[in-house]
Amino acid sequence: MDASRVPAEEATPVNVLLSGIVGSTAYGLAHAGSDLDRLGLFAAPTEEFHGLHRPAESHVTTAPDRTLHEAAKWCRLALGGNPTASELVWLPEELHEVRTPLGEELIGIRTSFLSTRAVRNSYLGYATQQFRKLTTRDPADAAGRARAAKHARHLIRLVRQGVTLHETGHLEIRLPDPEAVRAEAERIADDASLATTLLSDAEDRFSRPGVLPEAPDEAPAEAWLRRVRAAHLTPA
Repeated sequence: MDASRVPAEEATPVNVLLSGIVGSTAYGLAHAGSDLDRLGLFAAPTEEFHGLHRPAESHVTTAPDRTLHEAAKWCRLALGGNPTASELVWLPEELHEVRTPLGEELIGIRTSFLSTRAVRNSYLGYATQQFRKLTTRDPADAAGRARAAKHARHLIRLVRQGVTLHETGHLEIRLPDPEAVRAEAERIADDASLATTLLSDAEDRFSRPGVLPEAPDEAPAEAWLRRVRAAHLTPA
């Protein structure tokens, strides 16, 4: 069995600091057959960092579908602008299932992880990946056509999130018009050239000055991680 993806009962780290429901459900794009995806972060016991082998940095489980990152790894992902990791601290409150005091602190410093270059590269990069995937699907095949529409929905969502983050400093999780996004994705699935216009427009808007700093502020994350390590150190 792949150690990185195992049943939940076989790989449940302790000390979960923050977790919630993400993905299509959070965006408002879920349908009857959609999976329920969960994302979170945990603190490995501090003493585990002092041996020969470092603790696992991520736990990915099935039944339920859940990804948990160790606190330091999550911070590195967020500082790099990773869209999937970043959304955890921008979820609507009702979508958080675990929200500890240290998790609250992390939400309070979420803007310090943001930077112009990382947001542009990550969101445009992920959107471009979705574009490549949708162009490899066969629209004549029903399953391929459905997958193309899914890639198109993610492309639209990533472009919107990235541009909004660049221009406002706020990550929009729940889309205000999911039905319009679905309809646009169906058109793109039939004509992938429509997506090139979306990507070109996003590149143009990213080229204009935004509200984010050139580099993230690592100091709040460093201070937070030190509080996490102190809180999870077992005295000898």
